[in-house]
Amino acid sequence: MTTSTLGFTVSLACDEADLADARHVRVAGYGHHGMGEALRAPDEVDYLPESAVFIARDKATGQAVGTVRVQRRGRRRLLLEECIALPPEIGEDHCAEIARLAAIPGADPLVKVTLMKATFLECLAGQVQWMVIGARSNALVRVYKRLCFHDLFGGEPVPLSYAGGLPHRVLAFNVQTAERTWMDAGNGLYDFMFKTWHPDLCIHARRGIQHLPLPMAA
Repeated sequence: MTTSTLGFTVSLACDEADLADARHVRVAGYGHHGMGEALRAPDEVDYLPESAVFIARDKATGQAVGTVRVQRRGRRRLLLEECIALPPEIGEDHCAEIARLAAIPGADPLVKVTLMKATFLECLAGQVQWMVIGARSNALVRVYKRLCFHDLFGGEPVPLSYAGGLPHRVLAFNVQTAERTWMDAGNGLYDFMFKTWHPDLCIHARRGIQHLPLPMAA
């Protein structure tokens, strides 16, 4: 195991200021899709006990430069499941949806990859079997494909109501077989994911944010 430091930190959102910063990054990352106004408002899924929102912050400035959310299936279905039924082999297992992956323009290219490592570790710790995601852009699909996600529904786009009704490809990844999958594929990220300790990445933190009520709309 090697140790590698990053130019940013990744940790769980623990208060309203963290979530406000996450929303700012989401607007910067997705605002060009016409979702800016919707993403500025508090998102009820962020407040679910089954949700974990990660924030990447530049070490030098403290600025939020990236974010991602993990929503485990719990008392509420995954957002994806409110738009389309997942295949039985996935729908019957403990799964989580990875959503709102975003980085500000010009961010370190490792930000999104490290955020995905955070989601993987979070899901592994929570005994999640499958990760599922919806990806609109070809660039984001390539990111997930590089991580060995595979297409569901034959790669046909699915309109997602919580993403402005825009069509997204739905992809899935088996968390429990991840190490073997990446090793067998000779994945270039294998060492980054499994053989490197990043002290700037922490998935353990006070989770008080999960117990806060959703702010009332103004």
